[in-house]
Amino acid sequence: MGGILSTNNNKASSSQLCDISQIETCKRQRTSSSFWEDNPRLIPSLPDEISLQIIARLPRIYYLNAKLVSRSWKAAILSPELYRLRKCLGTTEEHLYILTKVDGDKLVWNALDPMSGKWQRLPPMPNVGIEDGSRRGFSGLKVWNMVGSSTRIADAIRGWLGRKDALDQIPYCGGAVGAVDGCLYVLGGFCRATVMKSVWRYDPILNAWSEVSPMSTCRAYCKTGVLNNKLYVVGGVSRGRGVLSPLQSAEVFDPRTGIWSEVPSMPFSKAQMMPTAFLADILKPVATGMTSYRGKLYVPQSLFCWPFFVDVGGEVYDPETNSWVEMPMGMGEGWPARQAGTKLSVIVDGDLYALNPSSSLDSARIKFYDHRDDTWKAVRGDVPIRDLTDSDSESPYLLAGFLGKLHVITKDANQNILVLQADWQNQLASQSASSVSLDESSKEELSVPVAGSEAILWNVIANRSAGSAELVSCQILDF
Repeated sequence: MGGILSTNNNKASSSQLCDISQIETCKRQRTSSSFWEDNPRLIPSLPDEISLQIIARLPRIYYLNAKLVSRSWKAAILSPELYRLRKCLGTTEEHLYILTKVDGDKLVWNALDPMSGKWQRLPPMPNVGIEDGSRRGFSGLKVWNMVGSSTRIADAIRGWLGRKDALDQIPYCGGAVGAVDGCLYVLGGFCRATVMKSVWRYDPILNAWSEVSPMSTCRAYCKTGVLNNKLYVVGGVSRGRGVLSPLQSAEVFDPRTGIWSEVPSMPFSKAQMMPTAFLADILKPVATGMTSYRGKLYVPQSLFCWPFFVDVGGEVYDPETNSWVEMPMGMGEGWPARQAGTKLSVIVDGDLYALNPSSSLDSARIKFYDHRDDTWKAVRGDVPIRDLTDSDSESPYLLAGFLGKLHVITKDANQNILVLQADWQNQLASQSASSVSLDESSKEELSVPVAGSEAILWNVIANRSAGSAELVSCQILDF
């Protein structure tokens, strides 16, 4: 009996100890949870200044989970102070943002984190009513995804000759995209033939869109560039007397003050040299590109008469003198042009590059501008891009200066978006790399011979399925 009682007592004691242990564990969990929620410090026993230094050194890929640690961690990760500290410490990271158009008029942003290779889809812009002074009886209209171009540029250009019927049917097109101070900006555009001056900003820290101060002028198809941490907007078109009219005006946005300021208008000096008034009336001067190069803004220009574009050089804005001068002749005349006269370019490590489409399929060349002798020099070898003459695509390729290297964004035959990175390699080393089709793998490499002992090795650093989506624009954010 005593043995039985002893055994029962032992079982009871074990059960009681187990219950007590579970209770204590729950108490510790509640205490720990309460402590993390209520403790004002980011990391116990450490000053917040040191804790913030630690968090600022973490790769951003960990921030999503880090926000779940506590309210104080979430507040710190969403604070501008953390990202200012990352900039001071040199721990900022570049992300590639690509704008695509799907289903004819739906525009979607996706961001690439090169460290993880993961893509993030941005939230759509909110519905925004038209508040511009140029409305034409569309006061009740709402606009969704106010970005990019939802129609062929040609449809808008036809309006310059008075054929405005196509514009009246367009829900939205002609928005410009820029990036400054770690945020994306979407500017102006058309909405059913109404020219807009509204501006929207995407903040990657908050992962949200907001409307900011509008431009002083309603404009569509304008060009953007960044200089001295300010966003410049030049040219574009506006609507007057039932047709589209080119703009010579320019303005600049300071993201720190949220204020737009006027910039002297582009002279369009070549357009003023028409021999007759008839030609001056027929040929419309337009800004066809913009880049920030060697401390100045370079704006290539063309004269337009549907369906032809005639390159006429360009003009250069100097912020120190606040004035425009004519672009160097070799630079303006040799600048490669995309379809519809658009001239894309990118700055990589201080050098200016452009891509020169070929008239044949699966062929393109990189051009480099040599400012010492004012010439564009073609890099020998083809860029592995397929079918640049595809009439169904407005933007068969995009250029980006990403991670300190030249990148080309395009699509392959399987409707995948490819991010191609150009690496300068020694000729002997590159010869051992096998050349394969872009359709075979997401990690393929193509060796392209150039002058001397070097070669360009094109690496696909990222890809994603895109289906029928068309490329529209790309931007780089460093934060």
